Amino acid sequence: MTRPDDEHLEAPAAPPPLGRNRNYNILWSSQLFSELGFELAMIGIPLLIIAHSGSPLQMGLASSVLAAVKMAAALPAGVVADRWNRRQVMLVCEGLRALCMGSLALALALGHYSFWHVMVVIVLEGVLGSVFEPAEHAAVPQVVPESQLPAALARNAARPFVATLVGPAAAGFLFTVHPLSPFLTTAVMLALSFGALVMLRLPPRRAPAPASASATGDGPDAEAGGSTERSGGVMVGVRWILGNPVIRDTMVWMMAVNLVFNALLVIILVLSGEDDVDPGEMGMMMAFLGAGGLLGALCASKLYEALRPRVLVLGFAVVATAATALMAVVPTGLALGALLGVAGFLAPPANTAVMAYQLTVAPDDLRGRLSSVAAFCSGGAGALGPLAGGLLMTWGGEGRTSVLICAGAFAAVAAVSMLSPSLRRFPSVLEPLDD
Repeated sequence: MTRPDDEHLEAPAAPPPLGRNRNYNILWSSQLFSELGFELAMIGIPLLIIAHSGSPLQMGLASSVLAAVKMAAALPAGVVADRWNRRQVMLVCEGLRALCMGSLALALALGHYSFWHVMVVIVLEGVLGSVFEPAEHAAVPQVVPESQLPAALARNAARPFVATLVGPAAAGFLFTVHPLSPFLTTAVMLALSFGALVMLRLPPRRAPAPASASATGDGPDAEAGGSTERSGGVMVGVRWILGNPVIRDTMVWMMAVNLVFNALLVIILVLSGEDDVDPGEMGMMMAFLGAGGLLGALCASKLYEALRPRVLVLGFAVVATAATALMAVVPTGLALGALLGVAGFLAPPANTAVMAYQLTVAPDDLRGRLSSVAAFCSGGAGALGPLAGGLLMTWGGEGRTSVLICAGAFAAVAAVSMLSPSLRRFPSVLEPLDD
């Protein structure tokens, strides 16, 4: 027998806005401190090497070792994020990173500089930073409801641009005050990140669901099912990605975009140097890129609500193609920098669309491995991009020709985005997957 009150049951309360989501704000703030500290250290270390030895070999070795260590640690880091308590993983990483940077600041305060001490700090920073990243990414859906995930990821996308705009200038200023200042400040930033994470409360993770036929398919069934045991290794995540056409193709899209964009940046910098562009003006050009990306990140949530993800993904490639083609004809300097900002504007909204789908569809016990594979692929493309740009400038003839080749590469990405069946039906997490 139905009670009259049953007809008047209240609907579930709407989740609080992100601005009042305590755990999300703690996680966001912690990562902002972490990224600011990283930017300070990555500018401070080359300045420190220049001040003590001026050796280009040591500078190149430091950069190469950091990139290699981050790549090597990326895939195992995803397994750690899926197998262990993510809050504890982040706490351990931030605590050890703070101690490493603090040890370097202490050594400099005592007048004991050692290049090998710097290298040990770089190696540990690379490993710990790589382990922290997938744990943080995978924790976002634990503290944010699915309906707010795109907005949360859009806000997350703003952090690197803020850190990039603030960090380098702050590091240079701090280094002029005292060579230990960037590293002491980094240690403080990481300690603040650690302190924020102490207050973080992650809800319990759901146990893996029983295996089902949809474990590697598209749509919501892929989230609910799947033989995604936490005890599995890296290849469990790789097989799951390869079995999901939308995630697989968006991963390839991210790699292609990162490779071409990083190649373009090197070409633009070399071309500007050949045209005797003032270093200050070159800095302003890069600031335009950062400002465009930051503006895009601030608009990402609204654009995601207004446009379908497939439009954002295709739109970025089309806008990047047009902007890059114009770079081949405008003079180097601020005009070229403005076009870089235009090209970078739609990158955060497109990345928000891709990451929102990936984190929504992936089972919780695979999100760390998904994030680590994405970081590995993006990092590899980011490392190959500058090499490709250098080769184009060496073998491609005149610099403007190399810019046009990059425009052609972006056009190819746009064409593949239009022709790919999975990208054509790339859905929003706010709409049914089969529309």
